Amino acid sequence: MTYEAYLDEVTTLITEMYDVSEEAAIKQVMRAQAADFFTLHDDIPAMRTQERAVQDAKTMYQQIQQARTAAALKQKKPSQQPRQPKQSRANTRKK
Repeated sequence: MTYEAYLDEVTTLITEMYDVSEEAAIKQVMRAQAADFFTLHDDIPAMRTQERAVQDAKTMYQQIQQARTAAALKQKKPSQQPRQPKQSRANTRKK
């Protein structure tokens, strides 16, 4: 299959396997392409198989899920420690 057909297949698999919108799947594939995820696929036609497309769709989805989880954890604010009450001046006087 051609390189473009391969990218289309990966996009389609993401939408079918993971109930992701077509728009979101296209964005994922475009980001992966920009990050050189598919560079070897372009250079080596033998890599453009249906089996490899399924594998790549799974890998890409897992990476997106991991990135989302990391982003969600990063956005959570650390729990603030409760403030200790200040000592009143009466308690701090020297006897």
